[in-house]
Amino acid sequence: MRAVVQRVSRARVVVAGNTVGAIGRGLCVLLGVAADDGSIDAERLAQKIARLRIFENEAGKFDLSLVDVGGDALVVSQFTLIAETSKGNRPSFAGAAPPEQAEPLYEAFCASLRTLGLGVETGLFGARMQVELINDGPVTLFLS
Repeated sequence: MRAVVQRVSRARVVVAGNTVGAIGRGLCVLLGVAADDGSIDAERLAQKIARLRIFENEAGKFDLSLVDVGGDALVVSQFTLIAETSKGNRPSFAGAAPPEQAEPLYEAFCASLRTLGLGVETGLFGARMQVELINDGPVTLFLS
């Protein structure tokens, strides 16, 4: 499981001209699920992201987590994060989980965030989406 996490002042997902998920201050999480991922991976990564200390305290230091600041998460499925690019110029997505495996793990990841009391908005799994965000900082991290 791989995630690109961006600290945002706001973000939203649009599908066919309609907003399907939107947040204010929080994290935009682009989530890729690999074929060898399981529910333990989803829970572990959700816990890590929720407690990642990338929000500033009153002294301007990264010391607060999404849980600490009461922010929300916008979670967007993105199988392209699992791409293998070491050979040639065309990415291979052979390592990505098929939709029937990936969607339940994506949902488990979101459920794990919700159990921590976080507000969670999502994109539309499997849809062609436009993600709009204001990256605050900018702060962007890659986690696996």
